[in-house]
Amino acid sequence: MLAYYFDLALRSFRSSRALSLLMVLALGLGIGACMTTLTVFHVLSGDPIPGKSARLVNVQLDASGMGGFKPGQEPQFQLTRFDAEALLRDKRARRQALMSGSNMAVLPESPNLKPFYASTRQTSADFFAMFEVPFKFGAGWDAQADDSAARVAVLSRELNDKLFGGENSVGRNVRLREQDFRVIGVLADWRPVPHFYDTTMGDYAPAEDLYIPFATARALKYGSSGNMDCWASPGPDGALSLNAACAWVQYWAELDSPGQAGDYKRYLEQYSEDQRKAGRFKRPVNVRARNVVEWLVYQEALPGDVKLQVWLAFGFLLVCLTNTVGLLLAKTLRRSGEIGVRRALGATKSAIFAQFVVEAGALGLAGGVLGLGLAWCGLWLVRQSPADYAPLAQLDAPMLALSFGLALLASVLAGLLPAWHAARVTPAQQLKTQ
Repeated sequence: MLAYYFDLALRSFRSSRALSLLMVLALGLGIGACMTTLTVFHVLSGDPIPGKSARLVNVQLDASGMGGFKPGQEPQFQLTRFDAEALLRDKRARRQALMSGSNMAVLPESPNLKPFYASTRQTSADFFAMFEVPFKFGAGWDAQADDSAARVAVLSRELNDKLFGGENSVGRNVRLREQDFRVIGVLADWRPVPHFYDTTMGDYAPAEDLYIPFATARALKYGSSGNMDCWASPGPDGALSLNAACAWVQYWAELDSPGQAGDYKRYLEQYSEDQRKAGRFKRPVNVRARNVVEWLVYQEALPGDVKLQVWLAFGFLLVCLTNTVGLLLAKTLRRSGEIGVRRALGATKSAIFAQFVVEAGALGLAGGVLGLGLAWCGLWLVRQSPADYAPLAQLDAPMLALSFGLALLASVLAGLLPAWHAARVTPAQQLKTQ
């Protein structure tokens, strides 16, 4: 019967092409707008490291002075170098990494390449295992390289392609600010979305091109980029020195299980209390240990305009569905005579209802195809925008399936009222008017 109802739907479309086209267009526009905004929302609000996000925690300590202090306020969202290095030495988690961003001058060996700056992550050995960074060649460094401030580097695939033509460059040297670093690893394609481990570089910034030990960067007095909060004069050694009253280092810890978060937070509270007694911390103990999802919510990583666009798109879809319901009702009224004849020949109310629901579903499939094309165009326009998340606006398989599912659901919902009205047509009354 389903094939028969579908054949009737095709016949109905051919008999009223203009009205059918208007309904397909209305559904297509609504679906296209919804899928464009939903795809952007889906990409930007996803879990950047599924399976581990509940065990990764960002550490916040309140090391600031008493100026502007308000009870219960949030602590600084970064650590001082002193505190980050102290926590790293304690090794109270399964893995831990301190880090900061920077831009490093790269001096290529090839005479065809001019010197350029590469986005750089200064970090510690556990960074790569903690964040499940994939490697194409080689691997990251170990704790011994941190302790000895070794001059080693890990390159992104893009930087390796630029410097070494995509070859296995492990063992070769790359020159950074007049210093040679030995390449020990090359990453495969990797771009966590959002850029959760350091939102100061941009919530949706691409991953860095270059990775070097934090200890090496400090030994060579390399600079840092990103957010910095100083509450006292840094002194002659500068804001990046060990004892400077400046917070600029990000710190992450990987726990064995989410249930260990309470124990780890108590350790942070005890550390803060010890520092307060030693005179370093002035404020009452105030720590945070948020997992990845909690951290992104706190940082408000998802742009507010994206949320607004989703609501507006669904509002537009509702308007389109309302118009479609009106058009389907008008079409049903025009076919009252046909419905009366079918009812007089023995068609039940449920059969008439099913026929018109299938017809609405067929309209939805056609609207889904049109909506998919419009969504592709909409996402292409998003990718032309200057937003840092623009290149990520791609329609994947789940969203492709959702587009047809949404179109089918919307059209069936729109067809329920006209189908119910069609099923209530009285055959005797219609036959008298023929």
